[in-house]
Amino acid sequence: MRTTTASTGLVAAALAALLLVAGCTAPGPGPGGAPSAGGSLPGPPTSSAQGAGTGFEGPRPQDQNLLAWTGDPNDAGHVTAQSAAGVGGRVTLVRIVLRERITWSNIWLGLAGIDPNAQLTHCHLGVYDAKGALLGTTADISPQLMSDAVAKPFPLTAPVTAAPGTYFIALLLNGNWATNALTLKSTGAGISVNAGLAPPQLRYSTVLTGQDALPTSLNLAEQSTSTINTGWASQWYAIS
Repeated sequence: MRTTTASTGLVAAALAALLLVAGCTAPGPGPGGAPSAGGSLPGPPTSSAQGAGTGFEGPRPQDQNLLAWTGDPNDAGHVTAQSAAGVGGRVTLVRIVLRERITWSNIWLGLAGIDPNAQLTHCHLGVYDAKGALLGTTADISPQLMSDAVAKPFPLTAPVTAAPGTYFIALLLNGNWATNALTLKSTGAGISVNAGLAPPQLRYSTVLTGQDALPTSLNLAEQSTSTINTGWASQWYAIS
């Protein structure tokens, strides 16, 4: 009889200890870290608790101290060239889309090759808004196109502040140069860069001829692909 009573007492004590442990550890955190009444264990952190990121988004301009670009420069592995007769005096446009309001002072161009014997003059970079109004331009960049075949900034004569929206970076070349010596970095997309688009929203196009300065306004409805279809590929640009 004493043996039965002792066994029963031991079982009761063990059960009480188990309940005590369960009571101390089971409740999950409530508001402010206090145990909740439901007693459920906390689940895994939610996506909001882990942060607002949605995974790998690829390189961004800010990763390279830039404000925006026409594409990751790592993808601008193509080299494009055109004769002076083909693009001299033409305004070449590359579309760039801004996602936030920014002010920039430089346009970056990837210079792939130079012609030390070129005779360049009246060469400019600039930026137009979606209505074709000139917002900013560089001085004559001819000297900078004659040296240092690298990606480099060309300063605007005055900073440009722009709201989110569509803009066009303009390139104007004039003079004489060897076609395959003066070359620029570009994408390899070729004419497919304009897939699904029509003027005045072409990503890559030319307008006008016979220009020695960037005009104050453009009629973007006149965007043409006749020159770029001959191999004048979409240049890479960035802004800072």
